[in-house]
Amino acid sequence: MIVVPVKEGENIERALKKFKRKFEKTGVVKELRRRQQYDKPSVIKRLAKERAVYAQKMQRVEE
Repeated sequence: MIVVPVKEGENIERALKKFKRKFEKTGVVKELRRRQQYDKPSVIKRLAKERAVYAQKMQRVEE
C-alpha cells in the first residue's frame, strides 16, 4: 500500500505527483504489461543479449 503524507497547506497536485512517482517505482504497470503476452525463453535471451551489446557500445563511446 502506497502512503503519501500530505503536509499542511501542500498543493494536491504536488501530492498526486509524489503518489505517481512512488507508484511508478513499484513497477506494477510495467509488470502487468510484461505479463500480457507470452515471450519464448529464446526471445528473452536474444533481447537480453542485444541490450548487453548496446550497453557495451554506449560505454565504449563514453570512454
